[in-house]
Amino acid sequence: MEITRQLIDFTININQHLTVLVDNHGVLIYGLIASIIFCEVGLVIAPFLPGDSMLFAIGTLCASNAMDLDVVLILFPIAAVLGDNFNRLMGIWFGHKAFAGKHGRFFNQENLNRAHEFFEKYGTKAVTLCRFIPFLRTYVPFVAGMAEMRWRVFFPYSVLGGTGWVVVCVLAGYYLGNLECVNRLF
Repeated sequence: MEITRQLIDFTININQHLTVLVDNHGVLIYGLIASIIFCEVGLVIAPFLPGDSMLFAIGTLCASNAMDLDVVLILFPIAAVLGDNFNRLMGIWFGHKAFAGKHGRFFNQENLNRAHEFFEKYGTKAVTLCRFIPFLRTYVPFVAGMAEMRWRVFFPYSVLGGTGWVVVCVLAGYYLGNLECVNRLF
């Protein structure tokens, strides 16, 4: 129960905890944060990680020179894109296993065909825009893999969405995070 309480506290007060982590661990924090970003978008079991608020808080730390903005804007989009593509690969692998010969309520050929049609029609938009929606950013690449969205179609939109997500959230924190009205709400 204590670990749950600590995770909730970390999520609610992420800006304060990140400041302490940066102070205590210096450059190692970049690897930790890149791992968190990779896990949030790359592992279907980790959609609860605090991506948006963490990136916003990182932007505020960059504004105060506690973190290097250039490193953040290069490293973290790479982690997001790698996680996205790993998640798609897991969708391909698990999708075939989940749907092979199944006739259940969720795992059946009809649902797989619907997912395939959806990603043929809207896949590029879903991969790009769902990056900005918590939980969906974790599941869309997985379902894209299950629906066999081609990598050459998936990849450029994964780069666009992953880079856009990190840049927007970090720069919002960089430019807005130290305003008093935003700080009170955050």
